[in-house]
Amino acid sequence: MLIPLTRKTFEELIPVVATGAQYTYYWGKLRDLLRRLLISVVGIFAVLIIRLIIGDGFNEFLLICGIVVGLYWLWGPVLWASLRNLECRKYSYCGFWQGRVLDFYVTEELIGTEETVNSRGDLVVVENRERCLNLEVGDETDFSTRLQVPLKRSHRAIDLGDIAEMLVFSHRGDLSRIAKTSDIYIPDHNLWVSDYPNLQRDAFIEVSRRLNARIQAESLDREQPRQRKRTPKNPSTKGALVRRDSDEGRYNERDSYARRDSDEPTDYADRDRPRRQSSRRRPKIEW
Repeated sequence: MLIPLTRKTFEELIPVVATGAQYTYYWGKLRDLLRRLLISVVGIFAVLIIRLIIGDGFNEFLLICGIVVGLYWLWGPVLWASLRNLECRKYSYCGFWQGRVLDFYVTEELIGTEETVNSRGDLVVVENRERCLNLEVGDETDFSTRLQVPLKRSHRAIDLGDIAEMLVFSHRGDLSRIAKTSDIYIPDHNLWVSDYPNLQRDAFIEVSRRLNARIQAESLDREQPRQRKRTPKNPSTKGALVRRDSDEGRYNERDSYARRDSDEPTDYADRDRPRRQSSRRRPKIEW
């Protein structure tokens, strides 16, 4: 299932400024923090050297530059996360995609190398490997994609056939060619599978809930049987029923008269008198 989204919804799901989860991602580990601190220290020394060269002409400007560069270790994650968000926002169109988990498996990936010297003085290259989850999702249109993320304990809940949802990005309005995909959300387990949190996750879950509710309502409308239309009664038939009722009424009246006109005795003295058949016949009623 692929549903195009408006540009307004697209911009709500992909923010301009880094979110808290994106800031945490780019904050990194201790070595990342130390790298940013080193950049800040070098920047401050560069500003001081420039001030010594040009004199006191740009004190205020150099002071501002020194503060900004000195705090790079703090605002650096915001910069890099915002630039990564712009990579998604540069696409003109996006859509909400829903499919199923087709396959998943674990691999060990090389994430870096280190050169060290052993006890004998030999140079040794140490490979740093990380266990990763490879998740493949697809739908009934034979579209499939694979996402590789670091393995976590929460990934144990994933099973084949689970519903998978994500955003897809394209430069075409009909989304016929997918250029990029976002992190994957598995609503069966309320689980996100991602390396970098591209989306405003709360907003995405709300969009998913609204779209699924609309799809279910449309499917129920299609499955609901059509109510049979009441056809008006045939006037001729209605008239015939009236005539039959009137005929029956006449019959009752005639029958009463026939009993009165008959030779049926009305007292005990006339019981022995022979009865005379009435010439009137009971009218035939057709139902």
